[in-house]
Amino acid sequence: MSHFILMLTHNDATVSDAIAHYDSLRDSPVRYVGFKDVGLPIPELKQLAQRIRADGRKVMLEVVATSREAELESIRASLEIGVDYLLGGRHVEDALPLLRGSAVRYFPFAGRTVGHPTVLEGTMDEIVDDARRIASMPGVHGLDLLAYRFAGDGDPAELTRRVVAAVDVPVIAAGSIDRETRVKAMISADTWGFTVGSALFQHAFTDRRLSAQIARIFTIEGVCG
Repeated sequence: MSHFILMLTHNDATVSDAIAHYDSLRDSPVRYVGFKDVGLPIPELKQLAQRIRADGRKVMLEVVATSREAELESIRASLEIGVDYLLGGRHVEDALPLLRGSAVRYFPFAGRTVGHPTVLEGTMDEIVDDARRIASMPGVHGLDLLAYRFAGDGDPAELTRRVVAAVDVPVIAAGSIDRETRVKAMISADTWGFTVGSALFQHAFTDRRLSAQIARIFTIEGVCG
């Protein structure tokens, strides 16, 4: 089983009408709802987070900053917003002191991530080694793997299986999961969860409204809330 994480994002940014979209699906079985640190101002992201949490769901924010300074600013913003999970980011040694003492569960990127939209570079061996290194750090609760943004040689599903097998923390697969076969591949790889964002707003799973897209994903065997 793998948790479906709804990302209210498109092209690596929070959609401008994220609050309205969230309000339209408050009766759905989704348990984890996320957004990016770009696309909406902090007060609106804070309002969105409060709505999500008031419904008994968990709030996730994924960092897509491309510089150390911007990443650390995003982490400070996540604390202000009040998220439950912080996904992404590469400067783990700098992030951990900022998060110390908070209840935030931290899932930084595994491997060398570059650009925006973010891609994953390097060989499979390098990514697996990096995953082991980061997962061993106190204060790291899991990993964020850009499986289908992998720019190297090899199958993203095989990369995911190797990373999951190499670490003792949960792995979330993120980025470009835009069809049923990819969802099934991430379930087969034993990921703790997978994110879907842009694909929903591009009607990749069905040509109907957001709630129907979500319902379609929940019909896939192995998907849980």
